Amino acid sequence: MTDGESTLFHRIKIRVAALIFDGQDVALIRRTNDRGMTHYSLPGGNVEPAEPLSDALQRELEEELGLKPDDLTGPPSFTWLLDAMVTRPGSTPPRKLHMVYRVHLAPEVRPRLKTFEDDDTVGRGEIVWLPYDQTQGLDIFPPVPITALNGSIGCVDAASAMLPPLNDTNYRWI
Repeated sequence: MTDGESTLFHRIKIRVAALIFDGQDVALIRRTNDRGMTHYSLPGGNVEPAEPLSDALQRELEEELGLKPDDLTGPPSFTWLLDAMVTRPGSTPPRKLHMVYRVHLAPEVRPRLKTFEDDDTVGRGEIVWLPYDQTQGLDIFPPVPITALNGSIGCVDAASAMLPPLNDTNYRWI
C-alpha cells in the first residue's frame, strides 16, 4: 500500500446490498448521470455504527423498495464480499466492504414494491427488474458477477464468495 492509499482509505465502512430475485428476475436501481451514461446499483446502503448486519440489510431494503422480512421466502443468503478502495469525485472516500446477500420474493410481493428510490446524494433512481442472466455488460455497482450464478438459487462456494479487490486500476466511476 502506498502512503497516498493509506491517507485516502483511513476509514472503513461496511455496505450491505442484496440481489433481490423474483423468479429469474433481479431488482436493480437504474440511474442516468448528467452526461447521459446509465449505471445500475444493487439495493442497499451503509451499515450504521453498532447496527447488526441483518438489521442494516432489512432497513435498507425497506427504505429503498418497501420490502419487509415477511415478503421473503426465506432468510438472506450471504453471497459475496467485495473489498473496495476506489477514489471518486467529491469527498475523500472510505475503504468500503460490500457484503452482498441474495433474497427471494414471495410470488405476490413484486407488484406492490416501490418503483423509484430517492437518494440524498445521487438523486432518484428507477427500480428495474431484469433477467439475472442478461445483466452481463451492464455497469453495475458494486460490480458483482450476477450472471456467474447458476440460477437464482445456485450456490456460491466459499472460495468464490471473496471477489477480487476493487481499486482505481480495475474500476472507474462513470
